Amino acid sequence: MQIRKLLLTKNDCYKRGRYIVPKGIMIHSTGANNPWLKRYVGPDDGLLGHNPNNNHWNMSGVGACVHAFIGKDKSGEVQVYQTLPWNMRGWHCGRSGNDTHISFEICEDNLKDPVYFGKIYAAAVELCVKLCREFRLSPDNICDHAEGHQLGIASNHGDVSHWFPKHGKSMDTLRADVKKILEGDKMDNKPATWAKEAVDWAVKSGILKGDEKGDLKLSSPCTRQEMVVFLHRLFNLKK
Repeated sequence: MQIRKLLLTKNDCYKRGRYIVPKGIMIHSTGANNPWLKRYVGPDDGLLGHNPNNNHWNMSGVGACVHAFIGKDKSGEVQVYQTLPWNMRGWHCGRSGNDTHISFEICEDNLKDPVYFGKIYAAAVELCVKLCREFRLSPDNICDHAEGHQLGIASNHGDVSHWFPKHGKSMDTLRADVKKILEGDKMDNKPATWAKEAVDWAVKSGILKGDEKGDLKLSSPCTRQEMVVFLHRLFNLKK
């Protein structure tokens, strides 16, 4: 995924300059019908668009700061902007979650647009996957603000459980989607360049098949019984 960077260097949180060892991810949504990134991220970098109210978060006195935002640029395309270093302590949940969790805000619209929701949900999943890979985090350690409150590490807010279910999603589905992608990382399905043509042929021909999870195990040693299976499939292919 493409992540654009515009750090909120004038925000008091950034100026405080405290750092954490990330242990989880906390997802927030903005709570206002304003999907435009320029409301929160600024100044305009040419893609965000001009904020005539000049009330973005890149200034002193805001009192909040997160590591990233997901929302619309000036052309209406959904973008992801990193706004703090991932390991900097954010001001996002009002309690100890600030000391342990990377945070990002999703810019809300009127909560009724399935197209916009589909795009921000996909971006949220991708961002969580990236962060889990980079910091070796478990999908089980992804929560929203509401769940953070239930865990005793965040103030009492309802996001994002007031929004996701309107479109058939939840934090459980998000964690499951992230987990599915991360488990796919463990599969040995990418052949070397010199072997790709042959591997593609073997898969298409049905000679080479993955296990019940679809793992081809291309770099694993071949047992005698696996070799027999390959030969049996090849023999039957020639009939």
